[in-house]
Amino acid sequence: MVPSAGSIYAEGLWKRFRADLTKPMLRDQMSRLADWARRRSGGWTWVLRDVDVHVAPGESVGLIGINGSGKSTLLKVLCRVMYPTVGRVGIGGRIGAMIEVQGGIQPMLTARENIYVQATTLGLSRRQVNERFDTIVEFAELTDAVDRQVKYYSSGMGMRLGFSIAAFLDPDVLLVDEVLAVGDIDFQQRCLERMREVKQSGTTLVFVSHDMSAVEAMCDRCLWMDHGIVAAEGPTVEVIRSYRSGLEQKALQWAAEMDDPVKVTSATAYDPEGRDRPVAGGPAVIDLTFEAEHSQEFDLTVGVTEGPGLPIFVVNRQIALPAGRSRHQCRVEALPLPRGRYSLWAGGFVPRGQRPPIGWHPCGFFEVDGAERPKNFGIMMPSPVYTSTTWTSA
Repeated sequence: MVPSAGSIYAEGLWKRFRADLTKPMLRDQMSRLADWARRRSGGWTWVLRDVDVHVAPGESVGLIGINGSGKSTLLKVLCRVMYPTVGRVGIGGRIGAMIEVQGGIQPMLTARENIYVQATTLGLSRRQVNERFDTIVEFAELTDAVDRQVKYYSSGMGMRLGFSIAAFLDPDVLLVDEVLAVGDIDFQQRCLERMREVKQSGTTLVFVSHDMSAVEAMCDRCLWMDHGIVAAEGPTVEVIRSYRSGLEQKALQWAAEMDDPVKVTSATAYDPEGRDRPVAGGPAVIDLTFEAEHSQEFDLTVGVTEGPGLPIFVVNRQIALPAGRSRHQCRVEALPLPRGRYSLWAGGFVPRGQRPPIGWHPCGFFEVDGAERPKNFGIMMPSPVYTSTTWTSA
């Protein structure tokens, strides 16, 4: 089956790797022979396990997951940098891929030569490349270095060149990995703007990133990869919510193993007006219970997050805890959060050189009712903040 331009299909993908032996020691060789004789895996690790991906032309899909979950391997299989151990892959049309820093860039060639070589590989004529050449160089900010060998470029310069080539040669499918983190803030924003333009022109986009705000801004649909399998697939907001809940559960597990002198035994937030849950823009009370081995003073910081430890906002107070159990409350007059599920994180901090009484960790969660989060039309939002507004029209 020949896929239509811009479509992607991958069915039953399995991919495995085996760690290289660092030293050809006799015991290692004997172990490999024993594994072979017993029909064992012999050190093989499956990084993709029965993965199916179907992307329609013009669709934008995000790949999320922790490091080692198989995202980058899947992207490399899709663009045929590597081949699956088992399974079928098909992509229709011309592919623009940026899957690692300076991926596909030849260091011994100049930027000018790299542009023409890659464009020719993709099937563009010299005239078509000439029409795009100045735009590529200008976007990559390499006007003064276009005839310099790439081996003399910084990693940021090489990344800008690679992305510009991939994004400005009118691909039918654009594959982008988390390489944008190498660039500065200004270039990251321009890359996102360019991906938005490519997406609006009908190009299919597959975007790998740890930046959930970027994924939410760019992608209509999302796949959550976890240990080589697709753990969840669907609308971006829903999959990201599931992913963050998974991270929260893992964080709660390691938090339970922390041996801090002060324990947060309970943490929640509720509506002081008697409703079941706090309402977006309304008052809320953060309620914390501590168990201390001995009395002490420290700076208490409480943060509200969507799962991971990067807070949407924090509240602070110098606090004095007695030995034993104590309860403390913090009232927020206007909760700046839209509807959703949120985590409470807490940390206790003291002057440098002393052991923190409470390590920064999740300690509870709560839900908010009321206004929905703002609709995302391709704008990156670092956090979902609710703001009450009044509109008038003249």
